[in-house]
Amino acid sequence: MNASDVIDETIASHLETVERLRTACSSEIAEMARLTIDCLRAGHKICFFGNGGSAADAQHLATEIVVRYTRNRRGLPSLAFTTDTSVMTACANDFGYDEIFARQVEALCRPGDIVVGISTSGTSRNVVRGLEQARSQSVTAFAFTGENPGPCGEQASRVLAVPSSITARIQECHIIAGHLLCDLAEAALAE
Repeated sequence: MNASDVIDETIASHLETVERLRTACSSEIAEMARLTIDCLRAGHKICFFGNGGSAADAQHLATEIVVRYTRNRRGLPSLAFTTDTSVMTACANDFGYDEIFARQVEALCRPGDIVVGISTSGTSRNVVRGLEQARSQSVTAFAFTGENPGPCGEQASRVLAVPSSITARIQECHIIAGHLLCDLAEAALAE
């Protein structure tokens, strides 16, 4: 297969998945946006976490909320739990890697906040534990997963289950959904 074929197939696969996302998940994204707006309007925060590419997505989305997405407006409270290497490595060393997000939820989140656990497989144990901890503290928990939400979906209040089993397509749709949350929240809160 030549480069042109790979490019065409990848873009076609992306477009098909995005269309399935639009059809299957628009109402879920709208409800997550409503909850996000309510959370931020009340002065609470959004906390994101995940591993690998999902950790990068967590940092990306938290930055869009704190700094700006497309509009100049006041900064809004958001954190990515993957950015504090001292907390992550101390917790992994003292309590185990499965606890790195749960410990931060325990310390930093309160009812009214939202956590967003990102796991393309829906099975990342540390993401599951972070969502479990949020649930035990009455913190609203969103799970961003692939087509099988797995244990992450079981622990979350709201689930964005991207209709795909291909990691790259799931990650692309997580960013689209995250950008939509940012855009809708920013529009509502910039008024």
